[in-house]
Amino acid sequence: MNIADVWQRVIGSQPDPPRWLVLGSAGLALLAILPHPVWRLSRNVVTIAHEGGHGLVALVTGRRLSGVRLHSDTSGLTVSSGKPHGLGMVLTAAAGYTAPPLLGLGGAALLSAHRITALLWISIALLAALLIMIRNAFGVLSVVLTGAAFFLISWYGGSQLQAAFAYLGSWFLLLAGVRPVIELQRKRRQGGARDSDADQLARLTGVSAVLWVTLFLVIALACLLAGGSWLVATG
Repeated sequence: MNIADVWQRVIGSQPDPPRWLVLGSAGLALLAILPHPVWRLSRNVVTIAHEGGHGLVALVTGRRLSGVRLHSDTSGLTVSSGKPHGLGMVLTAAAGYTAPPLLGLGGAALLSAHRITALLWISIALLAALLIMIRNAFGVLSVVLTGAAFFLISWYGGSQLQAAFAYLGSWFLLLAGVRPVIELQRKRRQGGARDSDADQLARLTGVSAVLWVTLFLVIALACLLAGGSWLVATG
C-alpha cells in the first residue's frame, strides 16, 4: 500500500464491520480489564491516555508543559508550570481521569461515521505528539510500542483486522475509563492517594474530593453509555 492509497483511506469511509466483530471486540476489551493480572498490563494504555489528557489540556490552557513520565507500576506524572491556581490549573487536573472515556467516545463517534482508518491515524498522531514530551525510558517504550501497533495494523492489516483493532481500542477506553475511578475512591477510603487529582481539585476549588470522584465516574459512565450505543449500532 502506497502513501496515496493510505491518504485516500484516511479521508474516506469504510464499511461497517459484521456484528460479531463489534460484540467480540467488546468482549475482548472486558477480558483486558476485569482479570487483575491482565489489568496490570493493560492499565498502561489508560495511563498513556490519562497523562496525555493532562498534557494536552495544560498546553491548550496556556500552561508550559515540562514533561510526562510513565512508570512500570502504571502510575504517571505530568509536570507543567504556570499559575498554581485558576481555571487552567483546574482543567488540567480534571483532564486525567476524564481523558480515557472521552477519547473512547471520540473513537466511537469516528467509527459510527465509518472512519476506521482515520481513527487509527489520529491515534498515531496523538501518540507521536505525546512521545515528544516523554521524559523517561519506560514512557518512551510504552508510547513507541503502542504507536507501532497502530501503525502496523493500519499499514499492513486488512480491512477487517483494522476494524477489529479500532473497535477493540474504542471499547477498551470506554470500559477502562470506569475502573480507575473506582480504584481511586477505594484508595482514598483506605487513607491512600492523598495527592490524587481529586484531592488536588478539592484544594483548588473548595469542592469535596468525593464530589470530584463522583463527577469523574458520571463522565465515564455517560461516555460508556453513549459510545457503547454508537458502536453497537454500527454492527
